[in-house]
Amino acid sequence: MNAQAKALSVHFLTATGAVFAMLAMLEAIQKDWSSMFVWLIVAFAVDGIDGPLARHYNVKRYAPQFDGVLLDLIIDYLTYVFIPAYALYASGLMDGWSGWAAIIVITFGSALYFCDTRMKTNDNSFSGFPGCWNMLILVLFALSPPWWACLILVAVLAVTMFLPIKFIHPVRTDRWRVVSLPMALAWTVFAGFAAWEGFAPIAGVFWGLMITSIYLLGAGALQQVLHGQDG
Repeated sequence: MNAQAKALSVHFLTATGAVFAMLAMLEAIQKDWSSMFVWLIVAFAVDGIDGPLARHYNVKRYAPQFDGVLLDLIIDYLTYVFIPAYALYASGLMDGWSGWAAIIVITFGSALYFCDTRMKTNDNSFSGFPGCWNMLILVLFALSPPWWACLILVAVLAVTMFLPIKFIHPVRTDRWRVVSLPMALAWTVFAGFAAWEGFAPIAGVFWGLMITSIYLLGAGALQQVLHGQDG
């Protein structure tokens, strides 16, 4: 396989995320939340590996006819934002006025964030909460908190999308990557088990999901405290 074919294959891998998004949406329409999140987690796993592959096979040089960054953002909006927001409302976890408020804030704010040219920091982290609503909403499904707690979390994270608070990229942020990457992989495994178990996870899965979520959510801000904005 020549360099062009290898680069194109990476674009094709990224594009499978759109298929997984459709499969997740079909399950969401049926209100099969476990299956929906399983497909979203598969899409999340693809999103985690296609970036390193794209850089390894130099897709910008060998397959420049496709914009991998744009393709990735389109799929991320579907799998990170749009489908999870629908699930949050349609599941009844947040219904009535709170559900409407949540889906408007999530979809509108994330659309602006995804096209914000300031979203990346000098160390390849994210400036502001990177719209990973799929991760938050999966945890909410596992916790089943009251609607007001969900509303507070959504409101706080929506605001932090546009604040200079750093959130790590587990693969591309060099600092603490030796911890961050295993944490992200562990989160994916725990999340998959939680969804597979119908969001009634055993204690080990539950606490594993909580610990990895807290780390991924707070590691960037802690780096700022310890090492400054670009640390």
